[in-house]
Amino acid sequence: QVQLVETGGGLVQAGGSLRLSCAASRRTFNTYAMGWFRQAPGKEREFVAAISRSGDNTDYADSVKGRFTISRDNAKNTLYLQMNSLKPEDTAVYYCAARFTSNSGSAYSTLPWYNYWGQGTQVTVSS
Repeated sequence: QVQLVETGGGLVQAGGSLRLSCAASRRTFNTYAMGWFRQAPGKEREFVAAISRSGDNTDYADSVKGRFTISRDNAKNTLYLQMNSLKPEDTAVYYCAARFTSNSGSAYSTLPWYNYWGQGTQVTVSS
């Protein structure tokens, strides 16, 4: 079992930046591949970014490439999402997700693959 707690959401103007954090409860954080997903009102939850256990490999949705950066600090059991050049269409509840894997090098973008989820943090971008 791993518990995930997201922080860092808020209200920001278009063009601004936010950094989300996801704190994990387990000291074996480095055995979990991690991802960020988001869900806007009336829409399905969608993939945003993913990172391998080691942090060496990442994957991004086309809509955020070049603007968002996913990273992790395994010593602090924390996942990050740096969001720059925010747009109103980035408005959503952002969730971090985790799954144990023996594969240290892969980043996973498929939502059903993840079996641990945080409670989400709201990001609102005003125009």
